[in-house]
Amino acid sequence: MTTHTTHSCQSCGMPIEAGPYCQYCADESGALHGFRETVARMGQFMKQQNPGLSDAEAERRTLDYMAGMPAWREHPELLKRR
Repeated sequence: MTTHTTHSCQSCGMPIEAGPYCQYCADESGALHGFRETVARMGQFMKQQNPGLSDAEAERRTLDYMAGMPAWREHPELLKRR
């Protein structure tokens, strides 16, 4: 019987089996995508999950969420929002 241990992506919180970041938050080499690219990707996902959400509200919610994630909580753009 094979058991898989999962943990969460440090960027978005998605369950993953290995590494610090999921396939959506990192490139092929495992390096984290840039802050603005991640905001845009997560904002698009937020809008898919919440049809009718404005771009501005999707970005606000995304930034609020990212502020709690280990990969981003000390990012300068998030620190200045506190």
